Amino acid sequence: MAETEEQVAEQVSMFERIGGFVVIDRLVETFYERMDTLPEARTIRAMHADDLGPTKDVLKRYFTEWLGGPKLYSAERGHPRLRQRHMGFPIDTSARNAWMLCMEGALDQCIADEAARHEIFVNMAKLADWMRNTEDKPGGPQSPAPRHPAHS
Repeated sequence: MAETEEQVAEQVSMFERIGGFVVIDRLVETFYERMDTLPEARTIRAMHADDLGPTKDVLKRYFTEWLGGPKLYSAERGHPRLRQRHMGFPIDTSARNAWMLCMEGALDQCIADEAARHEIFVNMAKLADWMRNTEDKPGGPQSPAPRHPAHS
């Protein structure tokens, strides 16, 4: 009995679907390039070390695993405990939006499959929402929310 197209699609991880290591590498590099150049990202860029090399490597391993590829992150660092690992950084709605703005542009630039791009964006937005650990300052500067259709 032949497998349906839907059954085959379920067997392919998002990691494979978007192009594997090459695309993850390009996605992370593009994300941090945007963080380095977008004025809206100044606050979150300041939360990072000057040398982004080690941070990029960690994010590439995390995204590889998170998207269904080899378990590179947990083999090296254990359970992600993302919220706990980020507690030392003040992440409010503005920081969340700045991070998502950088990621939205990177996804648009690097992920050709529109449905996959949308699915990843929606899941990253949920993760970014969960990472907030600081109350928004009344009247404080707010980075614009990403424009992705997930927010329309």
